[in-house]
Amino acid sequence: MKSLVRKHFPRPLQSWLRRMYYHFPLLRKLYYLPVDLIESLAGNRGKIVPARSQIFIGDSHFEATGNEFFNYFKNIGDLQPDETVLEVGCGIGRMALPLTRYLDSGRYEGIDIVTEGISWCRKNISSEYSNFHFQVADIYNTLYNPRGKYNAVDYRFPFADSTFDFVFLTSVFTHMVLQEVDNYLGEISRVLKKEGRCFATFFLLDAEARKFVSRKDSKFHEEHEGCRVIDKSIPEASIAFEENKVRELFSRYGLEIKEPIHYGSWAQRKQYLSSQDIVLAFKR
Repeated sequence: MKSLVRKHFPRPLQSWLRRMYYHFPLLRKLYYLPVDLIESLAGNRGKIVPARSQIFIGDSHFEATGNEFFNYFKNIGDLQPDETVLEVGCGIGRMALPLTRYLDSGRYEGIDIVTEGISWCRKNISSEYSNFHFQVADIYNTLYNPRGKYNAVDYRFPFADSTFDFVFLTSVFTHMVLQEVDNYLGEISRVLKKEGRCFATFFLLDAEARKFVSRKDSKFHEEHEGCRVIDKSIPEASIAFEENKVRELFSRYGLEIKEPIHYGSWAQRKQYLSSQDIVLAFKR
């Protein structure tokens, strides 16, 4: 849907369509109704997998993407089955579902700003797995929660200090401005145990990525507060940060990045791991 909008509509109309897609779930459900019917009749959807019309963010490869990152959590983040895990921006369970098969003696907590996703996860995941818990973070966001009560700049995670072994965020910092990322990294450091790990994805601007975003075929064609965005009227739609600024923030909160950063394909690199850039950091 998002690629179709970028390809076939002028930019002012793209902004309006993005808002309609996220603010009015009924439109999304109607758009994907044929796909949902076909998948249901063919039995192509897993037992605990949301219908395509229910997936408000992310690609159509729901299970494949979840499994891809599950392997990164283990192989890059050294996630263990008995650890306490926090997912910030859990959406509708794309990353949580593969973890249900792994965290046998561990515990998972997921927070997200979209009530629709939290409700689905509670009904379909928590009802089957008592060690998986989900709650709404009622944070304002232009696209995903325009009536949110709190501001991400000063939001405090609803967990005690030094609670988690592993905190992860996939495609969350790519939808937040830098001041919000600053606060979240402070909160992540607070709730992590000593030597706990933070696994997060970004669009990072190093020398190679800056060359890409300067090209006409780059979607990050606008500047906003020292970052690159695809739409200044909705900066949260997609944001790329200067890598050195992100490194400074991690260091500020005692989070030591484990080198190397695993760069993604988004900037059309010849060598990459996933679509976005992956950063792993330890709390010192």
